[in-house]
Amino acid sequence: MEREILLDKIEADWITIEVIDKTTGKTFRRNLPVKYLETDNGVALFGETLEGKPAQIHFLSEAALAKINDLTGKGPDCARCD
Repeated sequence: MEREILLDKIEADWITIEVIDKTTGKTFRRNLPVKYLETDNGVALFGETLEGKPAQIHFLSEAALAKINDLTGKGPDCARCD
């Protein structure tokens, strides 16, 4: 019997992007040295600027945004325990 592996994190040191040019319809694929990290909080990309300085961008999930809103007092105005 094959066991299913549950992932709670996906990581890679390189990413492959694929784009379709809107004018020609041609597909282009590039491998980039960008660190990729995905969890239930969202996706984070880590790389460098043209000057070689570290740079990162985060795409947060709805669950992560809800947690942030709750922590900063912008969440629902109701008690957690009744």
